[in-house]
Amino acid sequence: MAKVSAFLADGCEEVECLAVVDMLRRAGITVELVSIADKDFVTSSRGVKVGADKKFREADFSDSDILFLPGGMPGTKNLYECKPLCDLLKKQNDEGKRIAAICAAPGYVLGQLGLLKGHTATVHPGFEEYLVGATYTHDGVVTSGNITTARGVGFAIDLGLELVGLLLGNDAKEELRGKIQYPGL
Repeated sequence: MAKVSAFLADGCEEVECLAVVDMLRRAGITVELVSIADKDFVTSSRGVKVGADKKFREADFSDSDILFLPGGMPGTKNLYECKPLCDLLKKQNDEGKRIAAICAAPGYVLGQLGLLKGHTATVHPGFEEYLVGATYTHDGVVTSGNITTARGVGFAIDLGLELVGLLLGNDAKEELRGKIQYPGL
């Protein structure tokens, strides 16, 4: 069974996180919402309280197929300032395992950690300078090697579908697209 760990931080963009989580769970993929803070709920950038399944210190990431970072500010900054998360992302990348990020997170977190070197990536407009070592594309969602990036909230469903396709195959992705009546781009 495929598993995704989605990281929650105060100030995260709730739609970017929850739309992706929704797509993955609809496809039957196990998703754990993991709070990087030592609390059960985080407050999103729009003031929505989002509950975590686990706190970071309680979670086991050894079986995570994808580590997923939502964007939003100051959520993305909070993710980057979480040293245990940054160490985990580096380890995941070193092992060639998948990482996904949306909005500011591809640049502000993955780029600054040096994980995008040699990859093609996209990011929310205004954060391109943080894509250290990457080739920038204006595409809404792009997978380059083990890294999948998305530009922003308007591409959250597309990102969710992309991750379903990567984990379960294109047939599962297209079946889900049909079930949710989503035309895509």
